Amino acid sequence: MENLSEVTISQAIISSFMEKLQNHLENDVSIVGGGPSGLVAAYYLAKEGYRVALFERKLSIGGGMWAGAMFFNEIVVQEMGREILDEFGVNYREFKPGYYVADAVEAVTTIASKAVKAGATVFNGVTAEDVVLKRVNSQYRVCGLVINWSTVDMAHLMVDPLVVTSKYVIDATGHDATVVSTLQRKAGIRLDTETGCVVGEKPLWASVGEEDTVKNSREVFPGIFVSGMAANATCGSHRMGPVFGGMLMSGKKVASQISERLKQNEEE
Repeated sequence: MENLSEVTISQAIISSFMEKLQNHLENDVSIVGGGPSGLVAAYYLAKEGYRVALFERKLSIGGGMWAGAMFFNEIVVQEMGREILDEFGVNYREFKPGYYVADAVEAVTTIASKAVKAGATVFNGVTAEDVVLKRVNSQYRVCGLVINWSTVDMAHLMVDPLVVTSKYVIDATGHDATVVSTLQRKAGIRLDTETGCVVGEKPLWASVGEEDTVKNSREVFPGIFVSGMAANATCGSHRMGPVFGGMLMSGKKVASQISERLKQNEEE
């Protein structure tokens, strides 16, 4: 192509990104973490027409699903999560009764694509370093996120962040449950857990971990939900390794819970 303008290329990228960012300064739901539970939650919420932004600190999305186990990029999904694979159109085969194997790369790229096409916006390379905490109707609640470039966080640079507001936040940050942990550490609040704190993740026990991932996916403080491994880390249950049915169903569950809340708020 003759006379290709480098300035026009830069203008297109800058103006398009700034428009995208400005459109998500106020969200219905902000999700931190682009692993399987976060992506699934983003899909179901965006599908219902809600404004959804997903912030992923890494350049790649997919979390622990992306590489399968030890870089063997295959994943196992049991019966509870098979309906999610069917919903997204991910190919799989039955290995043994109740055990279904899918290509990890296909699963991640397909779920991510469906989430974006449903209307969710992904901001990769962005870290949520804090939450917005306000008193609303005599009750403290999480009302948004404090975000910065991941490179700023990694380099420990003194660069002020930006703020996005949100009706609800999902901590889908995995084993560290970083958003809820930051909230508890800085605000000294009591979470809806057995100890009132982030209990911490227990050693691997696949069957218990899978069931608890779904059970623990819920609101743990006004305005903030946990999903995936962040749910088990917050509530003190086991990790489960490279089996992903619970992770997928976790994202669907929190999306359903938040959707119900948003609809109730619209009716009031």
